Amino acid sequence: MSVLSIAKGVKISPRKVAMVATLVRGRTVDDALTILNYTQRRSSTAVSKAIKSAQANAIHNHGYKSDSLVISEISVTHGPRTKRFRPVARGSANAFMLRTAHIRVVVDGDLRPSTKTKEAIKKETK
Repeated sequence: MSVLSIAKGVKISPRKVAMVATLVRGRTVDDALTILNYTQRRSSTAVSKAIKSAQANAIHNHGYKSDSLVISEISVTHGPRTKRFRPVARGSANAFMLRTAHIRVVVDGDLRPSTKTKEAIKKETK
């Protein structure tokens, strides 16, 4: 079972975010965070936050081992665009768009063994 994390509406162009996402695709979470820590791009902060969120979801909510987590999928899609206008010569205006991105991170790994016995689980459900 995989664990998902989505960062929506990141105020960076999806093309710029996708360049950083390709650096960490298929790597372990620890390796990816180390690479992003030394990557000198603004989008590396947003990608590392999404990866840390997926890591926290896997460890605390789903019971995965932190050492075994691997980024099985990372994708960047277009978010909503905001249209703006910039003044130019002779009193006219040119249109431009402020682009946003959605970052989707899926991690997978090994589950931790359950610490509760079957008898304790049955008592809780009753």
